[in-house]
Parts: sequence; C-alpha cells; structure tokens
Amino acid sequence: MTTNANTTEGPSSSSKIATDAKESSFFRICRKIFYRSSRTLARLFATIVCRLRVEGRHLMPDSGGAMLLSTHQSVMDPVLVGLCCNRFINYLARHTLFKNPLFSLLIRVLDAIEIDRERGGLAGLKEMLKRLKRGEAVLLFPEGTRTSDGCIGEIKPGFIPIARRSGVPLVPIAVVGAYECMPKGAKWLIPHPTAVVFGKPILANEYQELSDEELLARLSVSLHQLHARGSQLTLQSSH
Repeated sequence: MTTNANTTEGPSSSSKIATDAKESSFFRICRKIFYRSSRTLARLFATIVCRLRVEGRHLMPDSGGAMLLSTHQSVMDPVLVGLCCNRFINYLARHTLFKNPLFSLLIRVLDAIEIDRERGGLAGLKEMLKRLKRGEAVLLFPEGTRTSDGCIGEIKPGFIPIARRSGVPLVPIAVVGAYECMPKGAKWLIPHPTAVVFGKPILANEYQELSDEELLARLSVSLHQLHARGSQLTLQSSH
C-alpha cells in the first residue's frame, strides 16, 4: 500500500517541482529586467541632476563573489553604487524597512537581504555568506551608519568574519557629494555634484595574512584616498 501511494504521488510531486522551478526562473528574469531598467533610469537621473562622475569602475570584478565596502554619506548611496556597477548587486536592508508595504515590495523585488539587528542578524549574515560563495556581489557600509558631517567615520570590523569565511575580493568604494545632496534627516534631494570612486580590490590571499586591525587600517587608508579623489572630481564638476 505504501508503494502504491508513492507511485501515485510521484508524478504530482515532480510536476510541482517543475512548476516551482519555472516560476522561480520567470521571477529571476523579471527581476533582472526591472533591475536593469531601473539602473538605466537612475544613471540618467544621476548624470543630469547630480552630475555624477565615476572613476575606477574597471576595478570591480566582472564575475565571482565580491564584497563592496563603501563609505556611507546618504540614503542615496546604495543607488549610486548600484548604478555604477555593470552587474547585479545584492543589498542589505534593516528588517524594519520591510514593514513599509511599498518599500517592502521594492526591496523584495530587488532580492535584498533582510538584517534583523535586534535578533543578532544571524539569518541575514548566513544568507549573505551563501550569496558570496555563490559568486554574487554584496554591498556593505563598514561605518555602520551614515555620516553626520560628510567625513568618513570609524570603520567597524563587522564585515571581517564574513570576508574571511567567503574568501572573496574586498572592493573599497568612496561616495562623495551625496551628503550635500541628501544629508541625514533630509526629506528632499538638493542637486549637487557627486562622485563614486572604486579602489583596487584587496584579494583574499592578501587580507588572510593580515590581522583584523591591519585589515581595518588598510581599508581605512584606501577609503580616505578614494574620498580625496572623489572630492577632486566633484570640485571639477562644480566649475
């Protein structure tokens, strides 16, 4: 009797798996179309309104896992970094952002990784590690919060355990000008020249030999150098 039951349920189960796979594939295609369309529109907007300048984009790995470590000036930063990359970028989102119906729909379509800080964020960290090992790129802001004065804040070590376990390149990025466009607490965007500058990736065989303190120091130096270059680019755009 057990054999008959398995025989009866087999085709139905296989059909359900096939249907789920088709739906998943269809959703991935829709997500890519939406992402690329949104990126194109965002590039146009940023070029016209924010006079965006990009430098070092060729240093971003074309494929394979990568951890993008960016300075954090504004809520605009994820969009600015994402539109400067020619590949799909995974974003992190606080679990509270999923409570807003419209914004939740947007970040779910973009397949954002939910981080619940109140519960330690373990599930989100596991998902981030899985995606990095799967060969995807994930954007992080190692300062932990947006700047209050436009300067780079203290670089926190929270990204290091995931970096060491994943073994992916670490790509330093500086966003400049976004603070003037939309500082913390602002409700409206103010047109201002912006720049996104990519630095040379720190490869796994380099940072695995460094202590946490040495890695933080190296990343901090790189981000400050990139920030200085970004400031030069925004000044050039002002003239």
